[in-house]
Amino acid sequence: MNTSQAQDTHLSVRRSLTLIYALSVLIALLMAAASVAGLLVRATVYPTDELVQAFVPNDVVTLLVGLPILLGSMWLAQRGRQIGLLLWPGALFYVLYNYLVYVLAMPFGAAFLLHVVLLLLSAYTLIALLASIDGSAVQQQLDGSVPERVAGGILAGLGLLFALRAAAVMIGALASQAAMVDTEVALNVTDMTIGPALVIGGVSLWRRMEFGYVTGLGLLFQTSMLFIGLIIVLLVQPFLTDAPFALFDVIVVSIMGLISFVPFALFVRGVASGRGSSPT
Repeated sequence: MNTSQAQDTHLSVRRSLTLIYALSVLIALLMAAASVAGLLVRATVYPTDELVQAFVPNDVVTLLVGLPILLGSMWLAQRGRQIGLLLWPGALFYVLYNYLVYVLAMPFGAAFLLHVVLLLLSAYTLIALLASIDGSAVQQQLDGSVPERVAGGILAGLGLLFALRAAAVMIGALASQAAMVDTEVALNVTDMTIGPALVIGGVSLWRRMEFGYVTGLGLLFQTSMLFIGLIIVLLVQPFLTDAPFALFDVIVVSIMGLISFVPFALFVRGVASGRGSSPT
């Protein structure tokens, strides 16, 4: 038995995660390559000021947030830590969300194709990982140890908020015939696409279903990291682009982030507790 298979015996999984580890490492390498290219040759990767302003700060966030959360969750899972296994889907969902925006906004070219590959790889790996997790075992370990109602309600509420806000912006723009930049359209379409996933995961957790226990921590992780990533974007944007520093936006996003941070911390405590620990 190889090292990866041996580690799997400490996790609530149905099958070996060897391929998923390999795909996740590939995703991490491609993320690093895409972000470094975006920072070093920005004029080539992002041919318009609009793309530079939207994506150059986000490339910094990918290196500071996206890569560490993916590699960190993988490392914990490889060491047989149940919390790493449950954080891992959230890290992949963060990658999927991130590169869906890129794919919808970027013009056709080498960078676009790289982002498409990242989007498809993250989607496939996420689905494969979720299918590999033993939902019944996770449910048994976490039932009563995590804040199902609070966390589930917040996830469903955030999903509805993201989707409805994005839909309202798009409908409003169409009704007024106001022009929207490509990056704004891409972000709103992504929110309308991803929002329902939060609702489904939140409702499943609220109802104490297996899928809710499997995805709950990851979804809280993903939304928390999105808020942190947005704060970093707002902080670094004035140094990398012509955008002004938006102190008010930083404060508002920080306060909104507490909606995810608090239930995420409570969920982590539940997973780390005696009942939430995977048997060895």
